[in-house]
Amino acid sequence: MGAFDELPEECIAAILSRTTPVDAVRLSLVSKTLRSAADSDAVWNHFIPSYPDFIETIVSKSPTFANIRTKKAVYLALCDRYIIISDYEDDNARKSFQLDKKSGKDCYTFSARFLDFTDSMLGFSCSRNIWTLTPDSRFTEVAARADVGWTDFLINICGRINTIDLSPNTQYAAYLVFKVIDVIGCSRPHVEFSVGVGNDHDDVTNPCYHTSKIVCLYRNYQGGANNTVVGLQSSIVRSDGWFEIEMGEFFNLGLENEVKMNVFMEMKDGNQNTRLLFEGIEVRPK
Repeated sequence: MGAFDELPEECIAAILSRTTPVDAVRLSLVSKTLRSAADSDAVWNHFIPSYPDFIETIVSKSPTFANIRTKKAVYLALCDRYIIISDYEDDNARKSFQLDKKSGKDCYTFSARFLDFTDSMLGFSCSRNIWTLTPDSRFTEVAARADVGWTDFLINICGRINTIDLSPNTQYAAYLVFKVIDVIGCSRPHVEFSVGVGNDHDDVTNPCYHTSKIVCLYRNYQGGANNTVVGLQSSIVRSDGWFEIEMGEFFNLGLENEVKMNVFMEMKDGNQNTRLLFEGIEVRPK
């Protein structure tokens, strides 16, 4: 490494900026010269999202980032904790942003207020959601489907994101984040997910990638024997106490396009003690 150490620090920094965050940290342990270059803003500025005025418009507005001075510290902070971004038109319609620690790729979670809820039986915007506060959610409000137990219900949930907001050349997956309270008597606890990239299936100039699957929303219900859930993908418990289940995946080429994420849910023969909470949809590297 002697000859490498003799290079100007800005040259070393330029080389390291073309690696990965993990590589930069590992190489910083080799020598003092590499450590100085690897810790420089010139390196870590390449690992932070390059959106116009990202630091000024997003990070600087978060109180937890007020005293962070270096780009490396900003990167590590964005990996350790999320920041909340409000919609310009509706302050309750929020999303969270975070970086994947190993890859530095962008991760978003869209709150329930960002999503479209449609009651398929009635054919119009669902009015049976109750927006409620819960202390273990990152968002101000979550959607509570409180009438699950009274009647059969059929509901669509739709979320959208533009691929230019995500890291290019990256395989992503979408996850529904939810909770099920007092699960009793649900005879059909399975839902259909679909994830599509592209605005028009019939437009050959704008090819659409689409996946769909049937999953078991929550396996540990008390509805008795039900062979329809055997072998289906089921949800897992997250570190924050919420459940998540993968909806589908897609590859972001870096071209501007729309990703549409749908949940089609049908539950019958419910029980009045059953309640669903929807925190949102998370999109993160696969």
